[in-house]
Amino acid sequence: MEITQAQYEQIVHCLPLQRGNVRLSNLNVLNAILSVAEQGCKWRGQPRRLGNGHTVYTRQDRCEQKG
Repeated sequence: MEITQAQYEQIVHCLPLQRGNVRLSNLNVLNAILSVAEQGCKWRGQPRRLGNGHTVYTRQDRCEQKG
């Protein structure tokens, strides 16, 4: 399950703004989180095309701490 660009455009206002020099878009982070939730795999077990597992986890954790 992945979110398309068109679907992402509908929810982008609900997500935090990207800050600094980021290599991974919010769309990729969101798709990586969905992949981990759907597959039940570890962060490092997600497909590489979705980004580095540690990076995705860190961004997800930061969002979670902010509420």
